[in-house]
Amino acid sequence: MIVFVIVCGMSVAFVAALGWKIFQLFKAPRDATLRAVTLCLISAAFSFLLARQPFADWIASAGGPGAPRLVQNLFVLSMVYWLMCFYLYSAAADAAEGNRRARREALFLALAAIGLLSATVAAGVHDHGANFQGSDLRDPALVSFYLVADVYLVYALAMSLRWTCAYARASQRPLATGLWLAAVGIGAMAASCTIRAVLTVVRWQGSTVPPAVTWASGVIIALAVPLFLIGVSYPGAATRIAAMRVRRQHRRMYHRLGPLWQMLHEAYPEHSLYRVPANPWQDHLLPLGMNRRYYRRVIECRDGLVRISPRLAPTKGLVEEQPEWADDLADQLYTALHSEQPQAAPADAVPVAMPMTQSLEDDVRQLAQLSDAVRRRRVLAGTKHTD
Repeated sequence: MIVFVIVCGMSVAFVAALGWKIFQLFKAPRDATLRAVTLCLISAAFSFLLARQPFADWIASAGGPGAPRLVQNLFVLSMVYWLMCFYLYSAAADAAEGNRRARREALFLALAAIGLLSATVAAGVHDHGANFQGSDLRDPALVSFYLVADVYLVYALAMSLRWTCAYARASQRPLATGLWLAAVGIGAMAASCTIRAVLTVVRWQGSTVPPAVTWASGVIIALAVPLFLIGVSYPGAATRIAAMRVRRQHRRMYHRLGPLWQMLHEAYPEHSLYRVPANPWQDHLLPLGMNRRYYRRVIECRDGLVRISPRLAPTKGLVEEQPEWADDLADQLYTALHSEQPQAAPADAVPVAMPMTQSLEDDVRQLAQLSDAVRRRRVLAGTKHTD
């Protein structure tokens, strides 16, 4: 049951990652690195799907018993080729150099594909379409098939491992963490392919392979693939989680600034930054909608304070050194905005509720404290009015 849940979770994550990359590729079709990653994931998906029923039966009925194994391995080779291309395009000085190096590597892929096709045709009637453990490796054609596939996989994975480690050493977290996880997964896959190549030679010579060795090779590849997918997905997932935290903080501060914004907006509606109404549902549903509303509210609050600042008493010293500064300033704002109709600000506008540093976070924190005081002032005024 646990294994089934893990497999389902990984399948959902893989489909989500593939869909996201296809969406990104449609938005940026000329991005060579993004195209390589997308084709790598597509090749991995086809190598998995076409080895399952009923696709394997359809392929076998059209091309013979060994055709499903041939198609699956061709997509596996394509997967590692596009993985290499991702690094080739990333390290290239320009697109022309990246394309040139990718074409050179494509020659090795073509040779490996021709070797697999030739071995499958040569096996002929002796090939019953069995997997690696069930294949009769006394047949030179099947031995050639597995050796060609494993040698190319080891080569492509070793090259990808070298580039992954190099990028991981030069990167910062969380990208470095994901790259190191991916490097471990790639290294484990290369080790599993190396073991399988050795086992192929051993079985070809007629020797018996201990079941524990075959089991260990299968366990390595079973752990390596999820680890690689986790490493590839980790930087993006960590970035999304961090972005969700920022949006949650912005949403909290957005509502906290509400009382101050409402008071200033009622006095100076012309300071609103959205004169033309935007699409309401789109602004609320898009990930950047809350961030946009948050920054807009901060700017509008600060503009209103600049407008009303000449009508306020000058602040003596730093506001951080005055425990009651927010309540005093809230009283001044209430008095200035309700005593008479506010006039346009003269040239001698003065800073109001400014932090000691030039940090946006500190500025918002000052505005939030003032907004809390405005809320308290409003509650107190409502209580007095009720009495």
